[in-house]
Amino acid sequence: MAKKTAPMTTNDQIRRAMLQYFYNRNKNATSIMGKRGSAVRISDVKAELKEQHALTQQEVQSNLTYLLSQGWVEEKEIKKEVRAKGGTLIPSVTKFYQITAAGIDKIEGPGEFTRDPFHGIRIEATGQNIITVGDGNHVNAVYKDVSEALSGLADQVRACGALKEAEKLSYVADIQSIQTQLAKPEPNRSVLRTLWDGLKQLATVDGVAGAFERAASVLRPLLGGG
Repeated sequence: MAKKTAPMTTNDQIRRAMLQYFYNRNKNATSIMGKRGSAVRISDVKAELKEQHALTQQEVQSNLTYLLSQGWVEEKEIKKEVRAKGGTLIPSVTKFYQITAAGIDKIEGPGEFTRDPFHGIRIEATGQNIITVGDGNHVNAVYKDVSEALSGLADQVRACGALKEAEKLSYVADIQSIQTQLAKPEPNRSVLRTLWDGLKQLATVDGVAGAFERAASVLRPLLGGG
């Protein structure tokens, strides 16, 4: 039986745990569907997350809706027909859920096969000088130094032994969201401030604090308003 974790108090905590659940399910799968499949029925999702994290059915359902809308998880339908006693064929649909490539990248970080988020957009027609930095993120050339500092911070977070895996996932996801803003000619300062506020605890983490301060020094002019 899986060991239960401490109660979760926020939707973000629940979403991280759920995405990790789907990630682990896919990683350990021996088939697409079935008892050890990467795709899983909602009844099994609810039962296993209740066992592992004491999540209620309502918590699972509402946060699954969020993960689906963001593209981290996808829904698959298996349709079949069941013959009733009178010979009538009754349609039956079973829904399965599994992590997407985007969901895997959110946990692992972008890799060689990660699709360009700006695929299909003619960058040259935007009038911007968009460059690709070392970690594969696309940013406005004006913010190259900021993005590189953030990439260094993300690397330190991934390597930090003082942080739990769920914490690393949260921090790296927020860093990547900041880098996405840096593709704009004018990043949304309100979004940047909100994301950066969620990273401020890194200032006190051994092995990460130095990288945090370096990123803060170059990002500060973009935050505005404090």
